Amino acid sequence: MLAQSVYSLALYSLICSRAAHAAPSAKPAKHRNLIFMVSDGFGIAGETMARGYVQTTNNYPLEWSSNLDDLLVGTSRTRSSDSLITDSAAGATAFSCAQKTYNGAIGVSHDRKPCGTVLEAAKQAGYLTGLVSTARITHATPGSFAAHVVHRDMEDLIAQHMISYNSSLTPAPTVDLMFGGGSCFFAPETPNPAAGNPKTSCRSDQLDLWQFAQTKYGYSTISTRKQFDDLNAANKKLPMLGLFTDSHMAYEIDRDPAEEPSLTEMTQKALDMLHTASTVTHGNGTACAPGFFIMIEGARIDMAAHDNDPASHLHDIIEYWNAVAAVRKFIDTHPDTLMIGTSDHETGGLTIGYDPEYVWYPNVLTPVKNSAEVICSQIRPLSKDHKKLLIAVTTKVLPKQLGITNATHEEINNIVDGAGGSAKACKHAVGHVVSDRARLGWTTGGHTGVDVGLYAYGAGSSTIRGNKDNTYVGQLLADFLDVKPESITPLLANQKTVQEGFDKNLVDVKAGKSSSV
Repeated sequence: MLAQSVYSLALYSLICSRAAHAAPSAKPAKHRNLIFMVSDGFGIAGETMARGYVQTTNNYPLEWSSNLDDLLVGTSRTRSSDSLITDSAAGATAFSCAQKTYNGAIGVSHDRKPCGTVLEAAKQAGYLTGLVSTARITHATPGSFAAHVVHRDMEDLIAQHMISYNSSLTPAPTVDLMFGGGSCFFAPETPNPAAGNPKTSCRSDQLDLWQFAQTKYGYSTISTRKQFDDLNAANKKLPMLGLFTDSHMAYEIDRDPAEEPSLTEMTQKALDMLHTASTVTHGNGTACAPGFFIMIEGARIDMAAHDNDPASHLHDIIEYWNAVAAVRKFIDTHPDTLMIGTSDHETGGLTIGYDPEYVWYPNVLTPVKNSAEVICSQIRPLSKDHKKLLIAVTTKVLPKQLGITNATHEEINNIVDGAGGSAKACKHAVGHVVSDRARLGWTTGGHTGVDVGLYAYGAGSSTIRGNKDNTYVGQLLADFLDVKPESITPLLANQKTVQEGFDKNLVDVKAGKSSSV
């Protein structure tokens, strides 16, 4: 009981003191929460595939719908300022800044100037803020809400921005809660695990951002499943930085529940923590924060589609559905909350069925046990020993990992040949064996320019209808919170947007050719 009282007092002091620094004129008149869900690389065909799989394999009625189908209100256009086909950086910046920019841009305008984001504007108005992703937290989508760099691969600098290192914005830090992967960008080039740092570093300098976050802003830092599970009502201290893998989190098909939380679990924990903290009150009974804004990304849907890996694509879509179900449950008990969901683009050009047969076979995906990424990480090192590689493909990959016990010589040779090539060639070889059997097709290993689904649920969702540009989605976010991201832009005039030592040729490469994801 005493511990609970101490916790409540500490939380009151922390949240209310930070809220006091927000501009009083910017504070909205009523409490509201906004949950923005991004299903990276997820197209309408992916929804159809997943629905067909679940309906068929569970023998559900033909009219069965996913919990996402029920929320469809329209579609979103996806192009960037310099291409009819966007990348995730420009797509996310359209959401965060409500403006078009070039492919590769993170929170900067087409002329490479920082643009204020809805998350930053929300923080300035007193809201609590959060980012959740199954990618590195410094990756394009989460990065575009709290960082401003001219090229998405400047993840050293993105990590600095994410924890408000040398930030000109107050109150700081800008992001109150982060869950995801990518701890390697927060450890110095020479890691020091004994000091509590991540064990692996991706940085090109000696900045210790993990320790900086702890000492400068009092971040609670966690990196293990046990630490995640131990978060409870007595120790949910914000700000919180929870990064559970060095790089991206595992595909859902590969994820070890004892090692990594799922997207749904991170979503539930984040909503609980932000809601609890945002409803702490001043002595006069008024809430310290007007609510919260959180962006939640199902990131690996996209990466599986880049690999043309249908089983991994499927499992991450279903896990995204589970996260949507958790959000819907939260909104049903907190009616002042709006969820908006969409994708930044479609990936892979997925087609269901191909000439000459009018069929597809969902059951082919059921016995697949691992992603093409994991499979190729195991067999590519064997490529110089053809006999060992052939044995691995015929005795493990096909029968045990893909569930194929009657492989043809062509299928065997395709995977063996793929393993001798690039990582992408190997993953495509594995993915195409499964896809061909299921009668699923892919037009590309990159993005496409098709429109994507637009979904909404909760407060104000009835007014969102039709085919909208992705910048309109960004404006919706700002309007619901009653904030103006453009008011933050002048405060970012001196924000560092170029990472020291970064390849200038890469920075200057034309947008659209600068990135594949």
